[in-house]
Amino acid sequence: MNRRHYLVTYDISSDKRRNSVFDCLMDNGDHAQYSVFLCQLTDMELAGIKAALGSMINAAEDQVLILDLGKVEHAVGPAVLALGKPYMAPVRSMIV
Repeated sequence: MNRRHYLVTYDISSDKRRNSVFDCLMDNGDHAQYSVFLCQLTDMELAGIKAALGSMINAAEDQVLILDLGKVEHAVGPAVLALGKPYMAPVRSMIV
């Protein structure tokens, strides 16, 4: 599978919609900050998330930004400049 790193951030005006977006992203990525997630996705997973988030938000009031940070084979840590507390990449493990 060809996975890529994505940074997903959102600005949602409704608590109900914001909670739905948060839950969707928690199922698909790592919570980095209040409205920021780091996700490792295939093209198919990205399409699914875009469709799901698109149906959750109000396009006139809300915004979701998805930034492509490159292939998973390349560490995202060196691309992240942190001011203040250092960025610590989450450790992922597979649970079977």
